[in-house]
Amino acid sequence: MSGFSPAEAVAVIPARGGSKGVPGKNVARVGGVPLVARAVRAALAAGVGDVRVSTDDPAVAAAAVAAGARVIERPAHLAGDTASSESALLHALDVLADEGVRPEATVFLQATSPFMEPEPLARAVRRVLAGEADSVLSAFETYAFLWRRGDEGATGVNHDASFRPRRQEREPHFQETGAFYVLRTAGFRQAGFRFFGRVAIEEVSAARAVEIDDAHEMELARALATVLDAAPEALPVDALVTDFDGVHTDDAALVDRDGRESVRVSRADGMGVERLRAAGVPVLILSKERDGVVGARAAKLRVDVLQAVDDKATALAAWLAAQGVDAARCAYVGNDVNDLAAMALVGWPVAVADAHPAVQAAARLVLRKRGGHGAVREAAELVLAARNREGEA
Repeated sequence: MSGFSPAEAVAVIPARGGSKGVPGKNVARVGGVPLVARAVRAALAAGVGDVRVSTDDPAVAAAAVAAGARVIERPAHLAGDTASSESALLHALDVLADEGVRPEATVFLQATSPFMEPEPLARAVRRVLAGEADSVLSAFETYAFLWRRGDEGATGVNHDASFRPRRQEREPHFQETGAFYVLRTAGFRQAGFRFFGRVAIEEVSAARAVEIDDAHEMELARALATVLDAAPEALPVDALVTDFDGVHTDDAALVDRDGRESVRVSRADGMGVERLRAAGVPVLILSKERDGVVGARAAKLRVDVLQAVDDKATALAAWLAAQGVDAARCAYVGNDVNDLAAMALVGWPVAVADAHPAVQAAARLVLRKRGGHGAVREAAELVLAARNREGEA
């Protein structure tokens, strides 16, 4: 997909810190990725090389920069509940103009739409640049019968209630998704509103038209991410951290009459860890388990181990700092709810195939293999695949 120069198009993502419906919404994770980062990546994938995030929040700013965007500091008076998105866009355009950047098209993205498709976005930009439209919005086709409530009962909005034509006989309508708007910059500055001049629709998939305004929609998006997000073919990380029980094992234990425990592990997993060590990738087993079997397995694999750890996130942060590894370049493989805090810390939260549903919802990648049945080997191969690609580049 060909890219757009800053003179042609710049993407602006307004993403303030405050949100009453879902606190911290713009950095909440869907498919293991902060919402604002998903919007940044969609813009970059569409070929928009200059992506700006307008925010008043340090956490949003950090997530945006990590995803490849540049930050525009949003003034407090433009970050309240009553401030419009248009006001943030106009402020961003003023900042860009001060830098000498005056794009022909302004690409307005909303982080609350987690499943933006790069191809329709790129088409919308090209349509504005080609002069086909002044404002292009994302929308999906619908044949829904709409109704309006009134004091004397409900009445049809887009149909005659006395006549119910078949779908193929009805005119389609288009529902705005809120995901993206592409605006001719000069016209937008003059109008001050996103719809002006010749308005056109860029059709997108209805299945991906999820807009998050409340906690229910957030949970729906997280469930859909396991289906709609393409599984990565590689894990571009510098370290691999795993839980033990339920990851290296199938989460079962054999207990003899004296209370001694034993577990079953996979030799394939051991080979995967050995290959990581040979490639120079640091590996850590991080476990709440206090039994000596964890340390024994780590010693066998010749990897770092931290066990009897109740606060996994703090322990993980300290280990990453000691290794000199950026958390964004670390994968953590977990299976149960006590892994969630550590998973939220890293750039690549990973779940085994039989992980708890909350862990799968928080993961950026759900492995095909179950814990104790090759999950660690699968993760290791994905890490090695990424390193091979980076070596070839």
